[in-house]
Amino acid sequence: MTPLQPDDQELLLRFKDPATKERAFTDLIKKYQEKLYWHIRRILVDHEDTNDVLQNMFIKVWKGLDNFREDSQLYTWLYRIATNESLTFLEKQKKKASISLSDVENGLSNKLKSDAHFDANKLEWKLQLGIQHLPEKQRIVFNLRYYDEMPYEEMSRILDTSEGALKASYHHAAKKIEEFILNN
Repeated sequence: MTPLQPDDQELLLRFKDPATKERAFTDLIKKYQEKLYWHIRRILVDHEDTNDVLQNMFIKVWKGLDNFREDSQLYTWLYRIATNESLTFLEKQKKKASISLSDVENGLSNKLKSDAHFDANKLEWKLQLGIQHLPEKQRIVFNLRYYDEMPYEEMSRILDTSEGALKASYHHAAKKIEEFILNN
């Protein structure tokens, strides 16, 4: 039986106390690391890149948690940082290689295809390839909704976009993925 994880309010209170700050941060990482890893991984595909971005994200959290105003839930704030760090990473990749974003996205598809377990005939791999062919923002919206089952209201706070725009984006993404699966 796993011990109960502390709630976010308790973590924030403990983080503000110098005597319990480090332990509170360790508990925060334990609580959210896996969810955030998979959120980032679905954006970046590559395990090593995901670990780098996750580490940078937690460094930003450590530096910024004292100033967290609690305007949103801690979970929302963490997802926003993870999303922004992932997008920043993709932008740096694009600039470093001096290539277009579509080339970066093709690179993500190639990384997926090079996975030892890749089987183009299996539906889950077709789904993953279809997701990688989506524009960046649609890919993030689709992943948050499909995999994390995140409500549009929560997504709206993370991505700073209206719920209506997110619903439209998800609908377009789902249609594109459906077409991709049917045609490949």
